[in-house]
Amino acid sequence: MSAKTIARQCNLCEAHCGILVTVQDEQVTRIEGNPEDVLSKGYICPKATALAGLHEDPDRLRTPVRRVGAGFEPIGWDEAFAEIGRRLRAVRREHGPSAIGMYLGNPAAHSSSVIYGALLRAALLTKHFFTASSIDQFPQEFAAWRMFGSNLLMPVADIDRTDRLVILGANPAVSNGSLTTMPGAKSRIKAVRERGGTVVVIDPRRTETARLADEHVAVTPGGDPFLLLGMLHVLVTENLCDERVIARQCAGFEQLAALVADFAPERVAAAAGVEAPVIRRLAREHAAAGSAVLYARLGVCLQVTGTLTQWLVNVVNAVTGNLDRAGGQMFATPPIDAARFGKYLPVGHGAWTDSSGRFKSFRSELPVAVLGAEIRGGAIRAMVTYAGNPVLSTPQRGELDEALESLDFYVAVDMYVTETTRHADIILPPISPLEREDLDVLLPVFSVRNNLRYSARVFDPPAGGLEDWQILARLVTEVLPLPLRARTTGVAHRVFEQFSPLRLSALGIAAGPYGVLRRGWKGLTVRSVRESAGGIDLGPLRPRLRELIGTKDRRVQLAPADFVDAARALGADLDRGARARAGGFDLRLIGRRHLRSNNSWLHNVPSMVKGKDRCTALMHPEDAAARGLRDGQPVTVRSQTGSIVVPVEVSADIRCGTIAVPHGWGHQEPGVGWQVAASLPGKNVNVLHDPALTDTFSGAAAVNSTWVRVETVSG
Repeated sequence: MSAKTIARQCNLCEAHCGILVTVQDEQVTRIEGNPEDVLSKGYICPKATALAGLHEDPDRLRTPVRRVGAGFEPIGWDEAFAEIGRRLRAVRREHGPSAIGMYLGNPAAHSSSVIYGALLRAALLTKHFFTASSIDQFPQEFAAWRMFGSNLLMPVADIDRTDRLVILGANPAVSNGSLTTMPGAKSRIKAVRERGGTVVVIDPRRTETARLADEHVAVTPGGDPFLLLGMLHVLVTENLCDERVIARQCAGFEQLAALVADFAPERVAAAAGVEAPVIRRLAREHAAAGSAVLYARLGVCLQVTGTLTQWLVNVVNAVTGNLDRAGGQMFATPPIDAARFGKYLPVGHGAWTDSSGRFKSFRSELPVAVLGAEIRGGAIRAMVTYAGNPVLSTPQRGELDEALESLDFYVAVDMYVTETTRHADIILPPISPLEREDLDVLLPVFSVRNNLRYSARVFDPPAGGLEDWQILARLVTEVLPLPLRARTTGVAHRVFEQFSPLRLSALGIAAGPYGVLRRGWKGLTVRSVRESAGGIDLGPLRPRLRELIGTKDRRVQLAPADFVDAARALGADLDRGARARAGGFDLRLIGRRHLRSNNSWLHNVPSMVKGKDRCTALMHPEDAAARGLRDGQPVTVRSQTGSIVVPVEVSADIRCGTIAVPHGWGHQEPGVGWQVAASLPGKNVNVLHDPALTDTFSGAAAVNSTWVRVETVSG
């Protein structure tokens, strides 16, 4: 059979790079970048080639399985759905709808199937809904809600037009951007410098991105809000703010000025770990640039000060006139323009809480940090998970295993028997990514350029195989209170089959800013995207804050009162550090990314895990010497909640007093179904993080700046 090449996207991370997949005799023979892709322009990272490994992986589940003793046995789809429906409905009858919990992992957001994930959540009527967002982006959403009136209004860094790019706690050279989707980030960063601009990276580690920059500022972990407050002090007291822009689009400048008056660089330098003259220079250069953007992500987001830090990032951009302007922070105009309606959607902050009363709901979900406790306390009796592995990806004191085992019933939608799904009673596996077609309608909301792209199927789905959305739709019909269920379930199935995510997306595109309902016969259609070689470019980002903003006075809120109060109380974080050091915990732990890893997803693909051990504790030579440690030596990293043993990796690329350990590792638990991953070294770093330690406002897990100590392995 002759070879054929299919254009689609790699959907393993937010970049969704365009790829060309060559197939011969039903085997993938090559995956390469698509030079005609309108956003990635031929760039791919090594992860794209893992799509073939995932498709061919012998450990991937192809049929539903049911738990029998310590293992699993195959089960038919109809039998599986019937048992799931019967048992979930029984839990709901006996204990109420919120006795069923639901968790959505990150991969859910990388396809339009997430539409049916949201529908299942609505059908369950549960208050115990969790997603990976509370281990990812909650602080950014919370800050956006309070400043702009909608959690959907998280601004994008307009990297392709900026004169000054300042990256805080992010590593786009590896991640290719997050909540600022920028495939080929290395080339984009280099282009800033090539056109005469400046790139600064602020991070405790000299990251892969920092190596591309003009300057690396090694802030101390947790020092970010102090640094930003110091910069704002300079901007305000030296009259470097753009008064015209502030008067036109902002409110609360006087309150902001009163706050930052107390945060002179000389006062905050020690807490920030950055010298006062550097803080002053960073502020002045940001104000002086023709255009500038400060972009921050996970490194600062997942701390107790996550919301405060993201607020201050947005404020720096706003007061220097770099919000809603080319080269600054902007808002995309995607084909399905959900942000236009975000101001009408209630965020529901505090509409309910967890059982303790401490953690509040936000955008109709609870922070995942409380998941284990809610199960152990009996509030959750059954679980549904979709494309998530919270045992590895969330801090639960290492107790989520036991909690999941205690459930009355647990169903997972997943391709593998993972550290989490090994506790499931039934696992429903979707077909592989290469067997699906899709439209990328969610991630253009955060793209650095407006676009729409299509992914064609590479392989026909196997007989009897179901896509994610079809599985979720069947689950919806099983949990809905249908009358005469034996007769009406089949009707409901057939109705849902007529409303695939692709068809729903087509309706959304038709009604969107580029669609036929607005632009007539020349409008954007699914057919035109399908027929394109690499998607359709819809132009650069444009100013549109005025039409999107949802605050009551239609102005950017620079100084929400509770944010201001929390900033004044930042000394509490310093006090916590003093107590930790008094207890012998003298290092601060941060995370780090690797180009061939993507959380815990790719560790069963041999090409992604070859080479030396990547789950190491990166430590500065001075810290290693002070403890008598040598490179490669196994060490115990201990926190107040747990300990792990990993090799130490000595490098001057990290600040003294800091260590970095990647997450997503630790696949040695019995019953895990991915054999390659289970054979690898590496430990679960989330054992070290206290689930009770969360972002002050959103409840997002604080997995950066954890206080630890490093010891030689005893015995």
